[in-house]
Amino acid sequence: MTDSRRTDLSTAALVIASVLWGTTGTSASFLPDSVPPVAIGASTMALGGMLLFAFSARRAIAALKDAAARRWLLLGSLGVVVYPLAFYSSMDLAGVAIGNVVSLGSGPVFAAILEWLFERHRLTVRWVIATAIAVAGVALIAAGGHASSATDGDTPGSDVVPGVLLGLLAGLSYALYTYASTRAIGVGHSGRGVMGGMFGVGAVLLAPVLILTGAPLLSSGETVGIALYLAIGPMFAAYLLFGYGLASIRSSVATTVTLIEPFVATLLAVAIVGERLSLLGWGGLALVIGGVTVLISARQSGKQTHRS
Repeated sequence: MTDSRRTDLSTAALVIASVLWGTTGTSASFLPDSVPPVAIGASTMALGGMLLFAFSARRAIAALKDAAARRWLLLGSLGVVVYPLAFYSSMDLAGVAIGNVVSLGSGPVFAAILEWLFERHRLTVRWVIATAIAVAGVALIAAGGHASSATDGDTPGSDVVPGVLLGLLAGLSYALYTYASTRAIGVGHSGRGVMGGMFGVGAVLLAPVLILTGAPLLSSGETVGIALYLAIGPMFAAYLLFGYGLASIRSSVATTVTLIEPFVATLLAVAIVGERLSLLGWGGLALVIGGVTVLISARQSGKQTHRS
């Protein structure tokens, strides 16, 4: 397979994964208020992580046994633990749209910082332009994207500032495990094995949180069904695709491509959940999708892929 063909398939895998991730907030919004956001995050990553490990047990164990890969898998597993707890809490406080946009929108910046810290990797002009456009969109949405309504009160979206801060923490965590994944893949392991090993460790670390907070998820068949969907679709299936994509695309590029997720999440939040965005918010969304389009409209050069 040629490098360009591989890059095209990797980009497509990231796009599909992003669409699946974009359904998480809307799906979680149908859970009753008795289910805390940390329980949703813990169940999604813990159950999905167990599935990823079981699906790729042999390759995951091989990656964990390799000292060169293990240090990255363990570092990335910290991001796996923090991300869902911060992400779902961010959406609970700031709303599905803003929580998604800030969490994922900040990811490319943090990923680029990690690449610079660990590799002194220089950024391409295309990445700088694309990310600047997308981050400007994130700033617009965070600054004034939520349009209040008469029924807002204490509903999700009323605590935007703490929600945005938790979203930034989620973005850092997302960038951390994405970058760590590319480094583990770079030493010779498959994306599936790396995802299985990293998320398997994360599942073990999240299990106590799930045990302590997850009882409300068992309250009805509907809550169980939603929890299973989040674990199987946006977690298990999406991260298999994500691992495939990371095999030939740098973390800073991958996190920018996956800004499609907050775009999808926001559209679903408006169309299904009933959230409202101001004109400024819609302008921000247009910038996010514009930035992603700038990035994925051209093939990635060899210098953008991560193979070390």
